[in-house]
Amino acid sequence: MDDTTIRQIRKLAQRYAFTSIQMHETIGRKAGLSGTDHKYLGFLIQKGQMTAGELSKLTGLTSGAVTGLIDRFEKKGLVKRQFAENDRRKVIIKPDTKKITALLVPLYKDFRSRSDQLIASFSDKEIGIIESYFSRAIEIMKETTARINNKSLQK
Repeated sequence: MDDTTIRQIRKLAQRYAFTSIQMHETIGRKAGLSGTDHKYLGFLIQKGQMTAGELSKLTGLTSGAVTGLIDRFEKKGLVKRQFAENDRRKVIIKPDTKKITALLVPLYKDFRSRSDQLIASFSDKEIGIIESYFSRAIEIMKETTARINNKSLQK
């Protein structure tokens, strides 16, 4: 593959990422959250209840930043703190999935419908290529994040 094609795809991927940030910031703001808080809420929806430490590790946020994040979510009634039964020093963050869903689903309804239609328009072979690209790109991003985090820890 030539350099021009690689640059073209890289620019398209950057535009996709930038547009995604803009859309999620808009949705977050409409929901009364920042774009990043809105996405971190997604971690809780996807993974379910977890400790603040687990959320910190998952997001890469410091423990102080996670505390602030949880405070903001709790103030809006989106999560509850609960002491772990076996160790009261641990606090479990429990997402209120009904409340979160009621807040976010209406904002995503049109996007989700149109995205589903777009996906359905591709052939099985094209879907395989798309899945392959995203799966491999995700692994590259995870490896890059881990490498950078490990380098910053070594300094």
